This record gives sequence, C-alpha cells and structure tokens, in this order.
Amino acid sequence: MALLLSTISRANLIKQVYRPLLLSTLLFCTAAVADRIESHPLETTATITLSENCPPSFMLGDNNQCLLRNLYQLYNSLGDHGIGGLKTALPAHRDGFSPQQIDLGRLLFFDPALSADQSVSCASCHNPSQGFSDGLGRSVGIHGQQGSRSAPSLWNSAFIKDFFWDARAQSLEEQALSPLFSPQEMGNNPAQLLSSLEAVEAYPQLFKQAFPDSGDLNLDQIATSLAAFQSSLISLNSRYDQYAHGYADALNKQEVEGLNIFRSFVARCSQCHMPPLFTNQQIAVIGTPEPEGRARDIGAEKTFGSAKLKGGFKVPSLRNIAETAPYMHSGRFETLREVAEFYSGGRGHAVPEGEDLLLHWHISEPNLTGDELDRLVDFMGTLSDSSLLPIIPQSVPSGLTTISDEAASKKTISKKNISESNHEQS
Repeated sequence: MALLLSTISRANLIKQVYRPLLLSTLLFCTAAVADRIESHPLETTATITLSENCPPSFMLGDNNQCLLRNLYQLYNSLGDHGIGGLKTALPAHRDGFSPQQIDLGRLLFFDPALSADQSVSCASCHNPSQGFSDGLGRSVGIHGQQGSRSAPSLWNSAFIKDFFWDARAQSLEEQALSPLFSPQEMGNNPAQLLSSLEAVEAYPQLFKQAFPDSGDLNLDQIATSLAAFQSSLISLNSRYDQYAHGYADALNKQEVEGLNIFRSFVARCSQCHMPPLFTNQQIAVIGTPEPEGRARDIGAEKTFGSAKLKGGFKVPSLRNIAETAPYMHSGRFETLREVAEFYSGGRGHAVPEGEDLLLHWHISEPNLTGDELDRLVDFMGTLSDSSLLPIIPQSVPSGLTTISDEAASKKTISKKNISESNHEQS
C-alpha cells in the first residue's frame, strides 16, 4: 500500500511539474523563434507590444503570472540540515510576475536611458555574454568611474535572499534601484530618471501594458520590472544538473573526482557552497587578500554594524563561475585555480600580521595536492549553463546604443590595464 501511495504521489508530481515544464518550454520555443525572426524591428517606436509569453522555465498560471518550474521541485528540501546532495530541493524563489513585466524589465535592463548621461545600462556591468558580470575586478560606471567591487552574476537571482557583496539589500527591487542612484554607477536621481523615461515616446504605453491597473509611470514600477526580468534569469541545465538528475555520463571521471573532493570533509567546499544553488547565502570572513596598496574592505561589517563581520562577504553561488573571472569581491584572483590554491593555503595564511579578523570556522588547512586542485577546477566548469539566455534587444525604446562594440572595447582595455596593475603590485 505504501509503495502504491508513493507511486501515485510521484505521478501527481510528474503531472504538476514535468508536463507544465514541457508545455512552457514548447511555448517559449515558439515565441523565441518568432522573436528572432522579427528581430524586434519596432522597438524604437510607440507601437511595440510586450510579450505575452513567459520565459523558459516558467509556465503561465492564473492571473497572468509566470510560475517557475524545474526538476528540483520534485525533491525534498534539507531546510537547515545537512550540506545538500544531488537530489535536494532549491531554496525558496521569487516568481509570479507577468510576462509583460518581465519583458519590460528586459528592455529597461539594456537601455542606457536609465543612467544620468545615458552612457551605461544595467547590462554594461551585467553582460549576458560574460555570465551577467563584466569581466572586471572592479566595475566601471558613469564617467569611467571605477567602483570598489566586482559585479556579481545575476544568474538565478530568483533564489537569492540578500544582494550585493555586503548583503545590504534584502529584495530584488531594492537591489535593482540602488545602482541607478549610485554616483559611481549610473549616477541618476529619481526625478531625472522618471523624466527621461517619460520623454521616450514608447515607455508610457509600455508601462501601461505591464501595469494596466496602476497610474502614471513611477519608481515602484521600474523596480518591479527590473526585478521581474532578473528573476527570470534561470540557469539549471548544466552538466552537473544533468548528472544530479540521474544522467551518469554527463560528467567524466575527472569531474566526478572533483565533485567528490568538493563534497569531502577535507576540502569542505560544499559546506558553504551548498548544492544545488552552490551557496548557503551566508556571510563569511575568509581573509581574502586585497590588491596591493588597497586597504581592507570591511564588507558586511558596515551593513550589520558588527566588528565580527569585518572583511566578511556573501558566499557567492558557483553556478556559471567559470564565466565570471576574475574572482572575489575585488577581482583579486584571475583564475579558479588561484582561488582553489588560496583556500588550500590554510586558515588565515593571507591575513597581514597584526590584523584581527574573525575567520569563518569552516576554513581549515586542507593541503590539497596539485591534482586535487585541478579536479576541483574541472568540476566547477560543469556548473556552466547559458542555454536559456534572454533575447538581447537589437534596439531599445530610447534608440540609444545597447551593448556597443565601443563599450566592449573600453571594457577590454580597462580590464587589461587593471590586470597589469594588479600583477605589477603583487
């Protein structure tokens, strides 16, 4: 009888998850083909119509809401127990935005009209082709100003509970607005932002499509739209995911060895980078060295007003980590091998003498061999998946350049200069 009930229960799960997931995928493919054929030729006019279809991994539910569907919903959650396994549920997530809100957020995300001088967009620091980061140790904002930290990847933001390296934002909406009004990032202010968008012929009507029951264009709508788009950036079809769902040949022998080292009590990687999201979403003080000549970034100490968190930062998700070099909050390490070597170096080995940091208790002295470090890097490479990249608009309602070749060239030059400077100083 218990076996029969288990079988019935699993059958119900399959009906609730697999079938809607398949239907959602088929609907997306149809919409995506149409979008790519049309190439959004009217996106600079007032006649543009926002998508009525949910992005991949989402199905359209009641009240015009896009609801996330993935195979991890078939598994049980560990809650606050254990370190996660192959068949473990993901953390709670954000969904329920409308297709129109997500699509409007997509256009806003790529539109430089959101910055004060219309020179940079959200995508300038969160480029889809670079893992939704920018390949820089310290991001570059308006007027070429260099920020204090690197740009975190936005993949799987729907599952993240706190945002920014120092966890100072507790919602996607709060995270979305902060860069817009930062003098070092997009340099705007609320009044100018609203004025700029209202001056674009298409935007008032687009906001009406996305928020039919609301009044005039406002900051809450902008925040909701950007949050909606970021929540749609789902990356859960890596080779690791295929392996976790039962396809044993998805990983080769070296990668499986790397997974075993990653989960071992010697390396302890998975105790902070818990599968399947590959982060425990906590703050950790690990003693990462700052680039030569830079003072210690106090990190989460400022957010929480706690000296115990000096030098503490959010544990980042490792998904798509191979696409987002350089690493750590300041881009201190150029390669994943350097990161692995740092952890293997032992507790506090890079903390300057006389500096008092309360290092995370998980940091030990694993003393991994060169082969073991290589296997860890091999495994982390299996966490990459950009199969569901959103469609990058060829043009945006403002008519401004999106991710231009000129901007990409400037980023490459800036990255080269910063890298050379770090090597000279280290």
